[in-house]
Amino acid sequence: MNNDDICDALELSGKLLELHGENPFKIKAYTNASYKLSKLRYDFEGKSLKDIESIEGIGKSISSKIFELMQNGISTELQELIDKTPPGVVQMLGVKGLGPKKVGQLWRELHIESTGELLYACNENRLITLKGFGAKTQEAVKQNLEFKLANAKKHHYASIEPLVQKLIDEIYIHQPDAMVMAVGQLRRKCEVIDKIEILMDADKTSDSSVLESQIPLPINFIFCAPQEFNYYLFETTGTPEHLNQAGFHTLNHKLFTEEEEIYSALSLQYIEPELREGLQEVSLARENKIPELIELTDLKGILHNHSTYSDGVNSLKEMADYCKELGYGYFGICDHSKTAVYAQGLSIEKVFLQQKEIDSLNASYSHFKILKGIESDILNDGSLDYPEEILKTFDFIVASIHSNFKMSEEQATKRLIKAIENPYTSIIGHPTGRLLLARPGYPINHKKVIDACAANRVHVELNAHPYRLDIDWRWIDYCMEKNVMISINPDAHHTQGFHDMYYGICSARKGMLTKNMCLNALELPELLNAFKK
Repeated sequence: MNNDDICDALELSGKLLELHGENPFKIKAYTNASYKLSKLRYDFEGKSLKDIESIEGIGKSISSKIFELMQNGISTELQELIDKTPPGVVQMLGVKGLGPKKVGQLWRELHIESTGELLYACNENRLITLKGFGAKTQEAVKQNLEFKLANAKKHHYASIEPLVQKLIDEIYIHQPDAMVMAVGQLRRKCEVIDKIEILMDADKTSDSSVLESQIPLPINFIFCAPQEFNYYLFETTGTPEHLNQAGFHTLNHKLFTEEEEIYSALSLQYIEPELREGLQEVSLARENKIPELIELTDLKGILHNHSTYSDGVNSLKEMADYCKELGYGYFGICDHSKTAVYAQGLSIEKVFLQQKEIDSLNASYSHFKILKGIESDILNDGSLDYPEEILKTFDFIVASIHSNFKMSEEQATKRLIKAIENPYTSIIGHPTGRLLLARPGYPINHKKVIDACAANRVHVELNAHPYRLDIDWRWIDYCMEKNVMISINPDAHHTQGFHDMYYGICSARKGMLTKNMCLNALELPELLNAFKK
């Protein structure tokens, strides 16, 4: 089981314990462990019980449960809880906005035992008869349930890609001379995957049934002759819209030694796989106007990161040292601000304490600098949650919304623009607050928000966490048109979170982001100058 599987199992254990009225301290232990590991995204492969017990914040009792999950795929306790709960009730626990207590009410008082029955009950206006439920709650449950059902067979790119690559590596072990490649959505690096396609220049795969069973989506193997591999690679990568616009039907043979030859035969500039969505890429390629896309190696530093000062796993020094070890020239710390009590947000006293440590660490570094930042909560009225005399002590400020997501487009847009107009705001963090496959985010008028950023010289974050990827890459082109730079930030809560920059780059390339329009592709003096402006 990977980190996500274990987090899900721990969270479900806590919810089922609460559903059945078990010990609240035990429930809290499971919930806290799941939250902690969701931030850490720990690699459990090959780890011993002693290794797990050494993870900060995970007690011995929970460590033993995790080790049992690793050995058996499920714990005895979780299995017993599942056995005494109807399967549909277990599914209802996964609906956003429905905690165990509310699910218990639906189950015991309305005898609802499946998500299908729940949706029907919402449509029949039955939930409002329960204590604690009202028309607004019922409508929210209905919307969240419909969102969950619509995304039931979709997965994050970050969770699917490693599994598919492991399968491909296994195929190569048994068929070393084969050409094998993931195509379709995976090769285009789509943020959400609902279909897996693998192209092979062979007529069958080796026995890989064990690995295939670990992948939560069916796999479509496409076989072709070796000399036709590049033709089918082209055909199976792009969307039908891309192929039609490119003139795929006009190709008169299938023998190409590389994909570049195909685009040349179609009188088109070569189009990178990530771009082949059937949007504007073909028309740009006809005029040779597709820019050179940003690469991971173009990035000079990492901004928006958290430490143990707020809800991070690693200390400030550990985070900075690892960032330096990865070859970056600067590291921006952005722990949560004081309003984020749930994330141990920094009081004014802790701000000064952290800044003093930053000064001390910077004195010990050469050719590397820690930048004093904060992720400041955008309050309901659009203001930031420190007074001016504190805001001006930071090198830069990432302003983000973390509360009261139930806003109209007008309210959310107004709230963001007020924060953008604050002279101390440097970057707008994860602009819609979305969590892919879990939360759609609040609605905003992207053009108005980006226009406000342009007018106030504020930059827009592309949050690289694979569950966010917010701002959506489809708005990067408009940002660049308005001369608004994109900051690719991992929102890292531990050292391994820095590697999420890869997913940010994948998304940025889909939006045709260039090196010169990426904020953290700037050298440190240029970056500091951009912040001052």
